Amino acid sequence: MPKPLPPLNSLRAFEAAARHLSFTRAADELNVTQAAISHQVKGLEDHLGVCLFRRMPRRLLLTDEGQALLPDLRDGFARLAQAVERVRTGGASGSLTVSTMTTIAMSWLVPRLPRFQEAYPDIDIRITTSQKLVDFTREEIDVAIRYGNGGWPGVFAEKMFDDVLTPLCGRAFRDRLRRPEDLRGVPLLRSTEEMEWPAWLAAAGVTGVDLTRGGLVFDSTQIAVRAAADGMGVCMATPSLFADEIAAGRLFQPFPLTVANGKAYWLVAAENGANRPKVRRFRDWVFDEVARARLPAPELRD
Repeated sequence: MPKPLPPLNSLRAFEAAARHLSFTRAADELNVTQAAISHQVKGLEDHLGVCLFRRMPRRLLLTDEGQALLPDLRDGFARLAQAVERVRTGGASGSLTVSTMTTIAMSWLVPRLPRFQEAYPDIDIRITTSQKLVDFTREEIDVAIRYGNGGWPGVFAEKMFDDVLTPLCGRAFRDRLRRPEDLRGVPLLRSTEEMEWPAWLAAAGVTGVDLTRGGLVFDSTQIAVRAAADGMGVCMATPSLFADEIAAGRLFQPFPLTVANGKAYWLVAAENGANRPKVRRFRDWVFDEVARARLPAPELRD
């Protein structure tokens, strides 16, 4: 049967004394007395049955046995420190899996990710797309961005921004839209959310627009916005998701009126995982990005 390992304190005392070749400096490092270091080292020597130091009048020298023990012991303590630090930080590095919807991934999240990677190079982002609310107990997902009314049971949810709708268009229709009534004479791109256009037109006081015939229908807001930017018509979308395109002049918001639909985009995580260090870093970064995304005021033309 193998002999039990010596006490950890005695090994730590020897390692510090061997590095410094001084009981006094080892005591200062470990915040104990010199007598305690001497006692721990003597106990280790008794346990091993060898002398580890040659005790000279004004200095210490390692014996052959001490020199043989020190390198592996130093490496062992370094590995222990690394392991403890990994546990202490709770996984502040490594991979972070984010589940989100295609539209917000392509139009909002992905263009901003280089800033996250620059700030946190030790975290590798993995993006998955889905419309479903994540089951954090079954899926290997760290954090998600979801759309809806919030209040989902069993998850932590922070509102990123409310969903408001307004017409967006490309340069081809920009100068043709001076008043909301001008929408009667341009192709309107629709989505499967059938009440978006009626809600905005009603708020703008526009009547006489037939939304039941003609025009293109898309099941993805991202595709509808791309079609609008390419001059195929005017779409209904959330301007905050396309702030970069609007700022760059690739997309235009012709009217200042926006209509809230009662829903919002939310950052969602497991209740017991929202404050894990790498999730916390992603959350803080997301809300920094939300704060810096400021849309220019739409141009008003006579």
